[in-house]
Amino acid sequence: MTQTVTATNGVPGGDANPLRAGVASSRITDPCNVVFFGASGDLVKRMLMPAMYNLRLEDILPANYGILGFSRCEWQTADFRDGMRKSIDEFSRSGPAKDPLWSDFAKRLSFVNGSFDDAAAFKQLRAQLERNDAELGTGGNRLYYLSTPPSLFGTIIDRLDEAGLGPKNNKTGWTRIIIEKPFGTDLASARALQAEVNKVFDEKAVYRIDHYLGKEPVQDIMALRFANVIFEPLWNRRYVESVQITATETVGVEERGGYYDNAGALRDMIQNHVMNLLALVAMEPPVSPTADNIRDEKFKVLSALRPMDRSRIMLDTARGQYGAGTIGGKPVPGYREEPNVNPKSNTETYAAVKLLIDNWRWADVPFFLRSGKRMARKNSEIAIRFKGIPHRLFGETGDSIDNNVLVMKIQPEEGVSLRFSAKVPGPKMHIRAVSMDFNYGTGFGVVSAPAYERLIGDAMRGDATLFTRWDAVQQAWEQVMPILETWQSSTDETFPNYAAGSQGPASSDRMLAADGAEWRKI
Repeated sequence: MTQTVTATNGVPGGDANPLRAGVASSRITDPCNVVFFGASGDLVKRMLMPAMYNLRLEDILPANYGILGFSRCEWQTADFRDGMRKSIDEFSRSGPAKDPLWSDFAKRLSFVNGSFDDAAAFKQLRAQLERNDAELGTGGNRLYYLSTPPSLFGTIIDRLDEAGLGPKNNKTGWTRIIIEKPFGTDLASARALQAEVNKVFDEKAVYRIDHYLGKEPVQDIMALRFANVIFEPLWNRRYVESVQITATETVGVEERGGYYDNAGALRDMIQNHVMNLLALVAMEPPVSPTADNIRDEKFKVLSALRPMDRSRIMLDTARGQYGAGTIGGKPVPGYREEPNVNPKSNTETYAAVKLLIDNWRWADVPFFLRSGKRMARKNSEIAIRFKGIPHRLFGETGDSIDNNVLVMKIQPEEGVSLRFSAKVPGPKMHIRAVSMDFNYGTGFGVVSAPAYERLIGDAMRGDATLFTRWDAVQQAWEQVMPILETWQSSTDETFPNYAAGSQGPASSDRMLAADGAEWRKI
């Protein structure tokens, strides 16, 4: 059922925000069960269960639903409910859980204890799902969420199939599965995992989640391009000089040292999050807004990426590892001093790559991608730098006329900024760069919901638009494998080569300087 609502500025009885007038709010219509594997883990506690509660709070969940936790943790259902309430109280964007909503939500929570290779535990899971169908009216529809280490994905999928919980055994409803990143650790492991998934699930039932794609500014990339006539005519090699995509963090590896030391920035961020942003920026207009048509165009972009020339990898890429430094005025250790990290680690915590797209629209336009930890500021953005003016007419001697830049800000700020040149008031023709800024929060009078709320809701609806298809995953791995193999086969003797709290390694600046470009300041 779709209802048209008029949202206020977040104040009961407040004035309606005209930017949100007539916005349709769609409640999920299909009843279903959502099963979280790894239910005692950090992701479920911090993100997934608060997301489910807020979907219920905003009346987006269907009328009939059940939520099941599956974990090796020795909980009973009552323990699970207590634990999830504590998680919601601490991490939900809407604040602590309150009755009567919590009581209704809690009675739909149930828990199955068991290891992920325990056939008996999966029989218990099946029995609970069938009870929910009978008692909660969940209609046989099932959404499985694999919030576990990737090494367990294949095992869980096999046990689901053996227990008769796969799609082929569901005669009354649909069965879908959400798989967290990373989807493989290299091309070979990704293909092996895909073979495991394909034994049980058709591609249309597989939802590979990338939380970056659920962020409002990321979704707005397509709207900015295809709902405005002023941008799309300029979105090509005739007018665009370069594109920079940045995803940096101030945090280090925190408690993930053991995982991260076997991953690194290239695998952890560039191969998935940042490549997905590139595809959205560079894709052609889809013939319709359906999931398949949009994902077709994203795949075409990734297919058109120029293969990395192994002889140029050290010129067209840069890697770094942070040393000790200062973040927010406080000293922080270097990467090699972090818990569970090899003190002689060759793992990169910063990666930068220059990519070219061999198609008509983007020929010879460099796309510069970078991601790093312990940087000067948390910042995710896409910057489109347009070419300079062909002939200077205005501006006094000494005035620099900067290139126009369109910036899509993803986090922590969410919005769009356009830099252009304007005359300084006064009798002389002085030219200065100025910016027009749009902020989502102040513009629409709402705070954007966390990405997981949008993505879980979409999976329950069967909308795969913001999820990654296998062919795109494979293409991204094929693109980064030459870089990964080159980096793994050589030791970077300069590590650590940038201080925590800085702009990154000097080698990254040199990479752009070779193209006569420079990074935007983080």
